[in-house]
Amino acid sequence: MPPCSPPNSPWAPPGVPPSTPRNTPLVTTGPFRLVRNPIYAALTVVIASLALAVPNAIAVLGLAVMALGIEIQVRRIEEPYLQSIHGNDYQRYAARTGRFLPGLGRER
Repeated sequence: MPPCSPPNSPWAPPGVPPSTPRNTPLVTTGPFRLVRNPIYAALTVVIASLALAVPNAIAVLGLAVMALGIEIQVRRIEEPYLQSIHGNDYQRYAARTGRFLPGLGRER
């Protein structure tokens, strides 16, 4: 990571919000109509498949560490940021859409 990377750069430390709010629309179509995090869900399926293909302690540990990391990233960084940017629209979307699986992890 460069020592003085700006917040909008890809090398910004995790959890650093962009320096200017991004006024992008909330995407709720395509795979996002089923789950809020389809890319993370697909990544988890791929890593779980690898752990099943090479069933050893390291593969299972890697899957667990990755799943925990994704869960922390989504709950502590991404969801609060989306809530702050999109407000009630995101709240309604989160109430009807699962976090990683359809119907599971909906916000109340």
